[in-house]
Amino acid sequence: MRDIDRDANAVVTAAESRAVRRKIDLIILPLLIWVYFLQILDKTVLGFSAIFGLPEDLDLRGNQYSLVGAIAPIAQLVIQPVSSWLIVRLPHRVLMPALVLGWGLAQTATPFCRDFAQLMTARFFLGVFEGGCLPLFSVITGHWYTRGEQPLRVAAWYGTNGLGTVFAALLSFGLGRVGEGHGGLRGWQWIFLFTGILTVITVPFVYLRLDNDIHSARFLTESQKIGALERVRGNQTGSSSTKENWKWKQIREVLLDIKTWLFLGMALGNNLGAQVTVTFGPLILSGLGYDKYTTTLLNIPFGVMQYLVIMFTAWGAVRLRLKAPTLCAMILIILAGLTTLHTLPRSQNQTGGLLAGFYCLAFIFGCNTLVVSWILANTAGQTKRAAVMSLYNAASSTGNIVGPLLFQTQDAPAYLPGLRTTMGVFAAMLVIVLVQVGVLAGLNKRQERIRVGRGKPARVGDVSVARSNARVGERAFDDLTDLENDEFVYLY
Repeated sequence: MRDIDRDANAVVTAAESRAVRRKIDLIILPLLIWVYFLQILDKTVLGFSAIFGLPEDLDLRGNQYSLVGAIAPIAQLVIQPVSSWLIVRLPHRVLMPALVLGWGLAQTATPFCRDFAQLMTARFFLGVFEGGCLPLFSVITGHWYTRGEQPLRVAAWYGTNGLGTVFAALLSFGLGRVGEGHGGLRGWQWIFLFTGILTVITVPFVYLRLDNDIHSARFLTESQKIGALERVRGNQTGSSSTKENWKWKQIREVLLDIKTWLFLGMALGNNLGAQVTVTFGPLILSGLGYDKYTTTLLNIPFGVMQYLVIMFTAWGAVRLRLKAPTLCAMILIILAGLTTLHTLPRSQNQTGGLLAGFYCLAFIFGCNTLVVSWILANTAGQTKRAAVMSLYNAASSTGNIVGPLLFQTQDAPAYLPGLRTTMGVFAAMLVIVLVQVGVLAGLNKRQERIRVGRGKPARVGDVSVARSNARVGERAFDDLTDLENDEFVYLY
């Protein structure tokens, strides 16, 4: 198959490309959607367990609940160097089921915790195995899809943030009521037990259905494999058939690349702010005067809005081909929501406005989708891409660690100091996005100068299917980084 990688003369028609994409959408994409949904579900139910008696039953005091919310991201942060190495070295078909099994067992053990220490241990191992999920899924998406197709596919699996919230709310409402006392378990214990078992039984299905890469895809014919590779040639990001090569020079480039640190700043800020909804969302809603069952149900429209925002913004970014302006617009909406929550008094006649402000925070999850797809579109080289996505996850984990600590128990129910800090974070994120646009524009000018100096056209377009110049795209699968490949074009 390496000969196929280097074949610069294969011609794939638009119809053949669509047929291959449909197959990939039917086999690979549903696996990504389902497994990511389980990961979100297993994390989200913690917030609902807080209103169904977990803190009281385990005698959590002071900021111990905040620490429980932070320990999984801490574990994700610790495991990132290992995750990035495993993503390059291990076949996806082996790595993904192993991760699912690990966090599924941790989730299944959670309802049997009897104190703070045991709960922290279970959540730590949940984070260890979930730590490789986002970078692995990002690498898989980048391998199978063109840069133009990636935003919607990332949104498809990342959008399960919203679906996970909806399902977690319905599940918590049902099991929190019906499961209470059955089998000697409280409602919150049944919630964790159900989601843990559901995750564990998924493992064999993932192993049986997933393929490692295009070269070994069992659902593609030999001619379709050629078509699948030609489709992604224009990505200029290499081929994951080179898994055995861990390139330290690409790691060095990651650390010296300014756009890496700007992307990490976005990840840190966005996920720090996301804790307003993930860990403390149900508590904030309950602080508006609702009982635990109404609070649970009010998270359903929030989850639906998350999903719609993620899908719509991804669609808009693809149609308009403008990631940065879309991202800036969403940050402004988030700031409007935070300002509303901070400004309006907690009174009955302000409930509608407070809910509207809270629902504006659904745009936080649309930001993450765009940032991930933006990274994938602007990072080449297998080792570099795995490392950048692991660093992205590390920055996200850092935000998830710090985020819960911004919301102190004594500030309930309004949590005004935490809201003020979060507003500052998103204002800073807006500045970082604008700086990144300038950096990418400058890199494109640099690429043009290099191409002209080597006798190539100053501008190159999407060469994923057809190439008018035989010299363009010939090294697309040589595992070059974006800075090494003069044909790479940065998108913003």
